[in-house]
Amino acid sequence: MKTFLRFLPRAAAPALVLLAAATFAHARQQAPAPKVRLPQASPQATLAETVGVTDITITYHRPSVRGRTLWGDVSPEKTAEILKASSFLPQNSPEGTLDGGQGTGKDFPMVPNGHVWRAGANEATKFTVSDDVLVNGQPLKAGSYSIHMIPGKDEWTVVFNKNADQWGSYGYDAKQDALRVKAKPEWRADAQEVLSYEIPARTANSARVVLRWEKIAVPFTVEVPNQDALVRSKIDAMVAASPEDWRVPAAVSEAYYNDDKLDEAMVWADRSIKVKETFQNLRLKAALLLSMKKRDEAIAVGERAVARGKADGEDTTRFEKRLADLKAGKM
Repeated sequence: MKTFLRFLPRAAAPALVLLAAATFAHARQQAPAPKVRLPQASPQATLAETVGVTDITITYHRPSVRGRTLWGDVSPEKTAEILKASSFLPQNSPEGTLDGGQGTGKDFPMVPNGHVWRAGANEATKFTVSDDVLVNGQPLKAGSYSIHMIPGKDEWTVVFNKNADQWGSYGYDAKQDALRVKAKPEWRADAQEVLSYEIPARTANSARVVLRWEKIAVPFTVEVPNQDALVRSKIDAMVAASPEDWRVPAAVSEAYYNDDKLDEAMVWADRSIKVKETFQNLRLKAALLLSMKKRDEAIAVGERAVARGKADGEDTTRFEKRLADLKAGKM
């Protein structure tokens, strides 16, 4: 470009520069910048678990020990020295992170006691839950949060902060905390090189989440309270959103049927039929009646299903064959 400009009149050179700038700007608008991915020292991972009907997701980055010292105390004098040399660290918080500060090295604890830690690497660990839960018995509303941890010799604090998307714990603000719970660290004989989140134990309405790294395990329990009421509220919301759709109560009926809750399934099959009588919901009711050992009633409803299906132009061939087998005592 510079070589070419030497052969142009001086008045033309600025015009060419403006033209080139406009061309490059247009090119940037037309094609997004290419994204380049390189291997990360602390790759991203996701832990996903469903407890009942509640989805729990933890997104985090996995640092390795790599021979470094992870846990330990830092003297007030050393803390002051690090903060003075590291303007990017929080300066006015006694719990402020020291992560990556100037003056920390291989023998300096990466996760010093009493200081906030991102509970992983890179972005702060992100915790998302689809419904209200209890964490170690304390209420936490549905939503997304960043997880931070404050280690201690005998007790850790697990923090759920409303600022779900933040880099590390550098911008951590305790005023945005939604919940803090205490956790008892467990020391293991075996060392784990790469940090991970695990769910080693669960019940029908709870999950035990464990942070594992080096020889430490930090557990906390996520519980879904009043699970039956939660399920019913979700079903009621679906019905309220589409009160004229017979498929919603039919889907509820099928779910209860698959869970061997035949009485509940029958209630919802009848609700579907009340909204609109169809081949599908009559066939479902016939199947339920047969499972409830009510053979004659199942045949009667089955015949209604065939008549309804033919009237609506449905293909009832396979069902008619099964119904004939039932009548013949083959089922």
